[in-house]
Amino acid sequence: PSDRIQVIAYAVLLEETLGQPVPQARVRYHRDNVTAIVEVDEAAKAELREVVRRARELRRSLQRPPVTENERLCRRCSLAPICLPEEERLLARGDLAGERLGRRPKESPRENREGAPLPRPTLFPSDRQRQTLHVVDPKARIGRSAERLLVTTEEGRQFVPIKQVDAVVIHGFAQITTQAIHLCARHDVAVQWMTAGGRFSAGTSASPGRVRQRIRQYAALTDPSERLRLARRLMHAKVETQLRYVLRATRGDPRRRKECQMGVDRMRESLRKIPNAQSTASLLGLEGIAAKAYFSCLPELLGSQVPDLLRPAGRTKHPPRDRFNCLLSFGYALIQTLVHRTILAVGLEPAFGFYHQPRTAAAPLVLDLMELFRTPIWEMPLIGSVNRRTWDVDEDFEVRPGHVWLTESGRRKALQLFESRLQESYKHPYTRQSLTYARMVELEARLLEKEWSGSPNLFARMRIR
Repeated sequence: PSDRIQVIAYAVLLEETLGQPVPQARVRYHRDNVTAIVEVDEAAKAELREVVRRARELRRSLQRPPVTENERLCRRCSLAPICLPEEERLLARGDLAGERLGRRPKESPRENREGAPLPRPTLFPSDRQRQTLHVVDPKARIGRSAERLLVTTEEGRQFVPIKQVDAVVIHGFAQITTQAIHLCARHDVAVQWMTAGGRFSAGTSASPGRVRQRIRQYAALTDPSERLRLARRLMHAKVETQLRYVLRATRGDPRRRKECQMGVDRMRESLRKIPNAQSTASLLGLEGIAAKAYFSCLPELLGSQVPDLLRPAGRTKHPPRDRFNCLLSFGYALIQTLVHRTILAVGLEPAFGFYHQPRTAAAPLVLDLMELFRTPIWEMPLIGSVNRRTWDVDEDFEVRPGHVWLTESGRRKALQLFESRLQESYKHPYTRQSLTYARMVELEARLLEKEWSGSPNLFARMRIR
């Protein structure tokens, strides 16, 4: 039907342009060696007018149209990564509905009867096609050369095709020309600035002007009950992920498990209370208790070979006062830049969240979505790198009275660790699709929007195993 309507529209446009009747149109399907003939009569034109009327009606509406029941139409649709039809069908089939927070759904009847899993959703891309360009050298200059970014340093020049870049992140005081910014804007490439100490400063993004999308977001997140529902889901996912990581890291080591037992008990207690929290303030208290217990366990996850100077003494920030907390803060800032540009690319408003309160440091929705990824994207690989003795306590850190910063070599190592982690794949426990962590961030942002677009209970189901 879509091919038929499209060719009828072409015929009508030709009639209006040429001033001559076009009585017939043809559609050639080369793979099947078939030519379909479409009569362009008054009935066909009336059908076209009805389709145009319906399209205009949907455009004026604030509500998204439902996902089509015909799954075959979605396979080659360019909007499938935005619409997420397979994820909605999982919910409609009952695979996700009615499950307790954080519990993996039981096998479906089809799995039990046939002994085979349901087909995995494959319409959402499993990996990003472009990469992030990080510029660390303070003397670097980013310019433009035709359709390429030209990065000039004391060591020479490097050309980067703009079609291979999804974002430019400038660390410290490197320079970028107006022409380069224009090139990035034309190709939807975000430009973000971070301080030399690792804090997110500002950014530009060619965000799509999806006003109705943001109106839906505003309408949903002005409802206190909806904000509380989403906040419960978010905090349950965060605390359960932290708990699972501690349990997994101490498995098979009675000494470590004993040292972490008090923290594990406190996290479990918070986890039990989160679904029944009656206010955001209560959730903040439970999150604080769980976070304190979690960070008290982190030193026990470090091996005996790790130097004392790399062991944390609690959680300190703004500024970090030891090397481990310096690494934590820098990684969190990287996640913030990633989540910020992802939210803008999806079309949501980062300044309007549901859990964190508005303040000047960061956009609330960015801070909300970050909570899902602190542990899997940064804390887990960071602890692994510390245990592998990746970091040099002298060369990679700049220690000043009251705070610790990363040196240029330290930032380069952290960026390599971060980008490597984003390229690693992980199977989502509910959609059962293997995605890179970079794509996982986008998936969760789009699932969040579905919470107020007619398909709730899909957001914040990601857990580590």
